Amino acid sequence: MKEQLIDKRWLLPFVLVTLCFALWGFANDITNPMVKAFSKIFRMSVTEGALVQVAFYGGYFCMAFPAAIFIRKFSYKSGVLMGLGLYATGALLFFPAKAVGVYGCFLIAYFIMTCGLSFLETSCNPYILAMGDEKTATRRLNMAQCFNPCGSIIGMFVAMNFIQARLNPMSSNERATLSDAEFEAMKNQDLSVLISPYLIIGIVIVAMFLVIFFTKMPKNGDQSKDIHFLSTLKRIFSLKYYREGVIAQFFYVGAQIMCWTFIIQYGTRVFMAEGMGEQDAEVLSQQFNIYAMIFFICSRFIATYLMKWMKPAKLLAIFGVLAMVFTLGVILFQNRMGVYCLVCISGCMSLMFPTIYGIALDGLGDDAKFGAAGLIMAILGGSVLPPLQAAIIDQGTVFGGFPATNLSFVLPFVCFVVVTLYGYRMHHSRGL
Repeated sequence: MKEQLIDKRWLLPFVLVTLCFALWGFANDITNPMVKAFSKIFRMSVTEGALVQVAFYGGYFCMAFPAAIFIRKFSYKSGVLMGLGLYATGALLFFPAKAVGVYGCFLIAYFIMTCGLSFLETSCNPYILAMGDEKTATRRLNMAQCFNPCGSIIGMFVAMNFIQARLNPMSSNERATLSDAEFEAMKNQDLSVLISPYLIIGIVIVAMFLVIFFTKMPKNGDQSKDIHFLSTLKRIFSLKYYREGVIAQFFYVGAQIMCWTFIIQYGTRVFMAEGMGEQDAEVLSQQFNIYAMIFFICSRFIATYLMKWMKPAKLLAIFGVLAMVFTLGVILFQNRMGVYCLVCISGCMSLMFPTIYGIALDGLGDDAKFGAAGLIMAILGGSVLPPLQAAIIDQGTVFGGFPATNLSFVLPFVCFVVVTLYGYRMHHSRGL
């Protein structure tokens, strides 16, 4: 008998939880271009602008295990609601942050917002796994995760058309020549543009909170309320496939954020070399980021379909090898071919997060709540690795004229090596 992917009784809760995947996808990918935007608005280096990613993904790291304890004590539904509440709070804090006009206040707002995203991801991923037959759990999670990049595309579109295109077109070099008074006036104008989408999404999240609050949700996986934190951690980290999964997830998320954040810097360098102005080059780079996300979505649906015949771990290893090949193209090409390779990497990344997640949580049962927290903490890779890449990019050129932006993609290449090895090892050692 063919296993059912989704239990019909839980279709509405499945849809609502899946919509949460789109909501945090929006937050992730409206934020990536903000590294460049904040760098210009506050006249900072790329490295200082990358503190946005440190604050953003640092929230994931700090809140993952508190979220798991909260979910274990109460329920998956409570975890989702707490996540939405913190998400909305962080987004709405952009208004007072703009009033103060200090970069650090925006970092605090990002941190609070992603504490909420940490709750959401710690809740929603294992919740989806629990909404049906364990044999179809990884496929089910890949299906739900397909809607994450849908939110990402909306976030990219909003960033491109309602933030990047509406910021003052003055280049970074021209801004550096402004007087303090002129700089403050332009900064306030640009910040007013930047915060508007965050305030709107804050209101949307409040509405989503109310819908889920008044909807009856399944209690799958909520049976045990006992908290044995240390013994549970010892138990799950003694499992090699879980322990290595956390490491693989750290490097995957780092690669994803680097590829999606610094496509702006990479594309801007290429397009300005063709004679384009800085702002037009940034907007065009964001268009290519959207193309990358569309490819990501299509590839994820294809990968989910292929899992009917091919084991997830084997498919993970194959996609990892392809990602390595395209990353070499990004490093070596210094024209649009490099941009095209960077777009293709997104197609290779499409199945990585949910597949690593599903493999690492396989067979954990009720321990999956804490297991999920460890995997969400691994999102710290998105906080640690991008500043390292930004520091390389800030060098301008290396080795007598080679673009530092190109060389910086050595870091994502190393990350994909780790992911590929995890897929290969799991395929041969566990047959997953």
